[in-house]
Formats: sequence, C-alpha cells, structure tokens
Amino acid sequence: MPEAFIVDAVRTPVTRRGGGLAVAHPADLGAHVIRALLGRTQTDPNAVDDVVFGCVDTVGPQAGDIARTAWLAAGLPEAVPGVTVDRQCGSSQQAVHFAAQAVLSGTADLVVAGGVQNMSLVPIGAAMSFGGDRARRRRRPGQQGRPPRSQQGRTDPFAGSIGWRERYGTEEISQFRAADLIADKWGITRPEMERYALASHQRAIRAIDQGAFRDEIVPYADISQDEGPRRDTTLDKMAALKPLREGGRVTAALSSQIADGAAALLIASSRAVREHGLTPRARIVHGHPLGATGARLLTTLVHALARAGGRYGLLTMCEGGGQANVTIIERV
Repeated sequence: MPEAFIVDAVRTPVTRRGGGLAVAHPADLGAHVIRALLGRTQTDPNAVDDVVFGCVDTVGPQAGDIARTAWLAAGLPEAVPGVTVDRQCGSSQQAVHFAAQAVLSGTADLVVAGGVQNMSLVPIGAAMSFGGDRARRRRRPGQQGRPPRSQQGRTDPFAGSIGWRERYGTEEISQFRAADLIADKWGITRPEMERYALASHQRAIRAIDQGAFRDEIVPYADISQDEGPRRDTTLDKMAALKPLREGGRVTAALSSQIADGAAALLIASSRAVREHGLTPRARIVHGHPLGATGARLLTTLVHALARAGGRYGLLTMCEGGGQANVTIIERV
C-alpha cells in the first residue's frame, strides 16, 4: 500500500504585526523556507513534482499564485509547477493533505507543501473586501433599487448574494460571534478563558527559553525567535480589555494574533525515500480532505514527537465557513 512520509519540516519565526518580518515580501518568506527545506534534506529541486502552498487573502504581494512565485523567488527550476490553496485557517494544512493525496495516489513522488502569510502587508480580510463596493453598486438584470439597508456598507463576501441571504439571513458571520456563541452554550466564563490564555503564553515562553523550537526554525535575516508569546501579560491586563463585540466575552487577549511567517514540509513516497536516500521523520496516517498556521503547527508537531519520543500526533484546525481539518501523523 502506498505511503506518504514527512521527510522534514521547517519554518520561519512567527512575528507580530509590525514586527521583525513585517516588511518581508511573502514570496521571499516562502522562498526562504523552501530553500532551507531542500538544503536540509539534500533534495534535488528538479526531482520535486509540485509545490502546494496555503495562503489566505491572495491579493497584492500574495496574489499571482504565491506557491509558484515563492519557488521561483528561491531561484529554483522553472519546470516545477506550483498551486495555492485557500481553505481559510486550514489552508496550509490542506496543502499538506493535497500533497499527501498526490503521493498516495501515485501521481507524485516528491511534493513541497506549506504556507505563507504576511498579515502586516496584507491585512486580514483584504480579499473579502476587495471590489465589494463596486459589486454592490452594479445592478444585475431584473434587480430593482438599492441593496437592503442591512447590506449597505458591508465588506463581506456574502453581501449581495440572494442565495446566501435566503439561507442565512443578514446576521453577522464571524469567528468572534461564533466564539461568543460557543462560550454561551457551554457556560465558559471570561475568567476561565483568560486563565487558559495566560497559561498558553507561559507554556510558549517556557518552550522558547528551553530551545524547543530551535531545530524547526530557520532564522530570517536576524530574526530567530517567535514574537507572539507575551512575557509581560497578566490576568489583570487581560481583564482590563474591552470585548470585541458589544456584550460579548471574547477580547483581543483571547484571540489569535495578527502575525507573519512561513513554513514548508517535504512530502515523499516510499519510492522517493528509497531512490533519493531520504530519512523520513513521520508518516501521514490520515487527513481530512491563515495561511501558514497548519503547516507551522505540523512542523512543530513533527519536531515535538521526536523530542518526546511519542508515536502519534494529532492536529485539528477550525476554519472559516464552519469547516474543520484533521491530520494524524506517526513518528518513524
């Protein structure tokens, strides 16, 4: 039976909005991890069958098939194609799934998969609002008058869709509202969430100080460390923040940060492992199916299994549009 192996996985540091990677072009971030991945595995770039990268908000410097652009920006062979995937927060995780599926089907032997996102250069939701006003001003045949007041001024991709409005109405569609609805349903209090968030920061800082991410991070210029975890945060500081929605419980301290970074994994078939003398780190057991999150977490998971001597690792990811993704890997 065909198998799909993770040969290696690398990533840049993940930096804050306006931080160390804020002015780095997304193509250069992607190129950086691709070059590092091929260098570490001593892989001939001409043997790569495809490049699959996840990216959300593919406008501006992230437009034009960033997977292909990153490969070319790395100075690698023009004969190798690339494709970009948008599955919202699970985009790069899905990129790994597509790469594994190509290997498992026998249509590819070596695929570079990963993701890139520079939210400092391309603000979150940029693709959703692009051209929205123009589309709302354009009349369709048989359409009368102006859009309903509830849709005027909106910059979401659903505004103006008759089918969407008939099915879901004009209620707010956002992860912030979803988080508040979940908290209400299960009785999760804001203090509980803040204690969990504080513990998360503390665990991340401890891992950084212990060098847990040293093997997976390839420094970009002089940036070598994640910037997201806050050493100075406290429960009192979190409690002082206003909710993101009126009457809600979720605050900025309980939300994912605006961040910049990239990650890449080399996915190989059994034949490629044998013919190219590769040493895999893990085997992809199962996968269902912002930008670089999934690949970044999978990279950390692969290295964490090696440190801990664990056998199986599981990554689950919630995604925009009411979706989710699951990846199971086995250390080899």
